[in-house]
Amino acid sequence: MTPTFTRPAEGEYAPFYAGYVARVGDGELIEQMEAQVEEVSRLLRGLSEDAAMARYEPGKWSVKEVAGHLADAERVMSYRALRVARGDQTPLAGFDENAFVAGADFDARPLASLVAEWEAVRRSTLALFRNLPPETHARTGNANGKPVSVRALGFIIVGHVAHHLEILRTRYGLR
Repeated sequence: MTPTFTRPAEGEYAPFYAGYVARVGDGELIEQMEAQVEEVSRLLRGLSEDAAMARYEPGKWSVKEVAGHLADAERVMSYRALRVARGDQTPLAGFDENAFVAGADFDARPLASLVAEWEAVRRSTLALFRNLPPETHARTGNANGKPVSVRALGFIIVGHVAHHLEILRTRYGLR
C-alpha cells in the first residue's frame, strides 16, 4: 500500500521552500514522484549533446548542469529526510548549489549518464519514501538552521523538480 503524505504546514519548512511546496499538486506524493521519472526522462533523453550544452543566457547553467543539479539536490534532500525520519536531531548543514555545480564538471559528461544518475537517485528516493512508517512523516529536524519535517522534504523534492521542469520548458524551450 502506498503511504499517504499530507501537505506540510508552513512551519514545517523554511519560507524559502514555500514555492516548491506550492508546486506540488493535491494527488499522492509518491505517485507524483513516480510520474516525474517519465517526465524528466522524456524531456531530456531526446536532446543532442549540443542542445544539452545550451544556456538560456550567459552565466546560467547548461541543460546538463540542470540535470546534474537535480540529482545533487535530491540526494541532499533525501539524506535529510532519512536523518530526520530516523530521529536524528543533529543539525544538518545547508548546501550551496552553485558550488556543487561548479565542482562537478557536468558539461564533460554525456547527457544520458546525467539523466540515468538522476533516475537512480529518484528510485532511491522512492524506495525511502514508500517505506517510511506513517509516524515519521511529521517528524521534524533542523536543516540549514531551520525546522523541516520529513513530509516537507518530500514535497520540496517534488516541487524542486517541477520548478526546474518549468524552467527547462520556458527558458530553454524544451518540449
